[in-house]
Amino acid sequence: MVSINSIKTVIFLSALSALFMMLGSLVGGRAGLQVAFIMSLVMNGIAYFFSDKIVLSMYKAQPLDPNKYAQIYTMIQGLAKEMNLPMPKLWLVPNPMANAFATGRSPSHASVALTSGILEILDPQELRGVLAHEMSHVRNNDILVTTIAATLASAIGYIANMLRFGAYIGANTSSDSSTGRRSNPLFLLVAAMVMPIAATLLQLALSRSREYLADETGAEVSADPLALAAALGKLEQSVKRVHLNNSNPMDATTAPLFIVHPLFGGGWANLFATHPPIADRIARLKRMSERMPKRS
Repeated sequence: MVSINSIKTVIFLSALSALFMMLGSLVGGRAGLQVAFIMSLVMNGIAYFFSDKIVLSMYKAQPLDPNKYAQIYTMIQGLAKEMNLPMPKLWLVPNPMANAFATGRSPSHASVALTSGILEILDPQELRGVLAHEMSHVRNNDILVTTIAATLASAIGYIANMLRFGAYIGANTSSDSSTGRRSNPLFLLVAAMVMPIAATLLQLALSRSREYLADETGAEVSADPLALAAALGKLEQSVKRVHLNNSNPMDATTAPLFIVHPLFGGGWANLFATHPPIADRIARLKRMSERMPKRS
């Protein structure tokens, strides 16, 4: 059965593609469209292949000791077998904030990182639920999906800058080569301002959808939605006490990787959140538990 969150992913990616093509038609020239797309591919390609090394180095992650944390290795091995995935590399991030993230461009290059804080507050079942969530990101190819979305959003941003430049100087970048007509500069300026915002909102909605999907997949594999729900509640409280520095641009860039957004905020910030509200995620997991057959 196809998940509603999988359907949403297709819709969001299609909408981003449509925005890209609409802006391309406004620019009117294929060359500019191609240059913007190639630049986006290069930038996001680098991120796709090297982001795991960058983020692990940034947080001073060390390989998780298989002797000291044998129970965690056993959990991951069981989940990997259940999901038919290769064994990922496990890392420990020396940070008191309780959190976790998965990274890597493919299942065969996957890494799962746990902070020292998460190991102090979760019981084994809750930790297994978190690990199942992170392994679900690996199985669902979320790094690839988010890279595609980022490529399209970046390309839209480049083209929007071209449109703004054309609107300001009154250049003929907006002319339609097939008809010779020129677009209204004011319309181009408005489109150049609105479409990147729309692309960002679509990209954020896609990120939230993938988090819901990882919750859903992880809960199904672990067969214990309530354990993951309990873990999310504890992690949220930990983030409120010990969160990353919101003024650090690198922290803001890598924040979407974590199972719980590590930059504590509220109000208007929620409109541009990469993660769904924890309360909504917990409510969904509880409803999922009610639908599951009771284990004897």
